[in-house]
Amino acid sequence: MILLGGCAGWSLITAAADDGRPEGMLLAVLAVAAGYAAGRVSGALLPVAAPGAGAAAGLALAVTLPALSPGPWYAAPLGRAGATAALLTLATGAACCAAWATSVPALRLVLRALACAVVAAGAVLGSTAGCVAGMAVLLCSLAAGSARSRGPWPAGTAVAAGLAAAVWAVAGEALPGHLTGAIEGRFSAHRVLLWRDALGLAGRHSGLGIGPGRFGDPGPGAPRTLLSDGKPHSAPLQQAVEQGLVGVFLLVAVFCWVLYALWRSPRPTPVAVTAGAALTALAALASVSDALGFTTVTSGAALLAGWATARPWTGETATPGL
Repeated sequence: MILLGGCAGWSLITAAADDGRPEGMLLAVLAVAAGYAAGRVSGALLPVAAPGAGAAAGLALAVTLPALSPGPWYAAPLGRAGATAALLTLATGAACCAAWATSVPALRLVLRALACAVVAAGAVLGSTAGCVAGMAVLLCSLAAGSARSRGPWPAGTAVAAGLAAAVWAVAGEALPGHLTGAIEGRFSAHRVLLWRDALGLAGRHSGLGIGPGRFGDPGPGAPRTLLSDGKPHSAPLQQAVEQGLVGVFLLVAVFCWVLYALWRSPRPTPVAVTAGAALTALAALASVSDALGFTTVTSGAALLAGWATARPWTGETATPGL
């Protein structure tokens, strides 16, 4: 709550300083808080049914996403790829968590089949990132069955942080030419230009940033790309350019706290490890796309974290003196 309050408060401060529009950040904070609370409650009451239904809902949303975001700026080349891949990744993680939460072999098999169907849906929808990320989550979940401890989790955090650093290095042209070319070949040239615009602005406005929601606005402090939907398509870069280094710190702190909460979760280790793998994959996707710009993704991530950290309700209530 302190971190989420800090995110909301800092967005208001930076918005007041630079005439920004903090509504998007405030909506994201509200979605995360509501999703996490709903996940904790539903995960305590329905530890299998809740994530199973969430996986089915995530798959349905990924398939019908164009109808949910019909705006022209979500068309190619910037596209819905980030949101679709993120929803498929979260749906795979939710299905795997539900599978590990049940003790019925037949139901566990059905839920794992659902996870495989979500991964296959990524290939059918043309979401290569979603298919690869979902497959990685599925493999991590299967391997988690033999995990005896949750100690190796920081490795997943390092992978996500490394990808974010790679984005900054590409934007700053700090890598060798052949390596930069190889990485840029995986993304559109337009997206790389957006990253460079964002990094340049972040360097000139490292304190308070240019204000929430102002990336892409015409003016002396805004980027000069020919085509922009108002987002640099990288969550760390968006925080850096719009809310300065403090905004980046708050974003990283929220992610690290979620991993810590999963590490301390009372749920079985396979459930916690699976959720951690899915959220780490989401962090990697958000580093190179606008996945976190969709309320369905932020609330879905919070739901998954809530399901994986919920303490199953046993029906017992503590009554002093009885």
